[in-house]
Amino acid sequence: MHEILTYVPQILPAYAAYLIAVISPGPAVMAIVSTSMTHGRKAGMTISLGIFAGSFTWACAAALGLATILQTYALALEILKIFGGIYLLYLAYKAFRAVRANHDLPQTVVQKSLTTSGLLLRGYGIHVTNPKAIFAWLAIIALGMPQGAPTSVAGLIIGICMATGFTVFMGYAAAFSTPHALKIYRSLRCWIEGAMAAIYCVAGLRLLTSRI
Repeated sequence: MHEILTYVPQILPAYAAYLIAVISPGPAVMAIVSTSMTHGRKAGMTISLGIFAGSFTWACAAALGLATILQTYALALEILKIFGGIYLLYLAYKAFRAVRANHDLPQTVVQKSLTTSGLLLRGYGIHVTNPKAIFAWLAIIALGMPQGAPTSVAGLIIGICMATGFTVFMGYAAAFSTPHALKIYRSLRCWIEGAMAAIYCVAGLRLLTSRI
């Protein structure tokens, strides 16, 4: 334990970088917010678990050096990038359709037949199809784990960040599934769905046109 504590000065900047990334609005956060407001807390927490699982996948991959493998096999990374971009554009299309829908929302959350597996896979797909996530995690691991550091340091970084991510994701789901949040959503529905469509669209296009 004393050996790990000597790396705290390196771990703190890595944690700060992760904290900024996880609380910043993006496709994952918008998916949690929208799902929680329209389908309730359980659905919001379920999709949060899927997003959390996607983040954990990339965290472990970065710690194991998978980013180096993906860089070596450029075709695999390119396929993943294209698939991720198309998926985000598909989510943008669904959000745009929601903007154009004219039906009124009820006074309580809409309880549609959303399966648990479907929500988990959607959340997981949002995060794991974005290859930039692994490079973000690689930067976090590299920042907090200097050369020669034991593997336990990487485990500590991942553990702390994952605990924080879980808390933040579930916090968003809980906060935006309240009746007050639904009231706000009903009054600003077109703007919120429009913002979601724009975020998904921009993220998808940037992913398709970027060089990673």
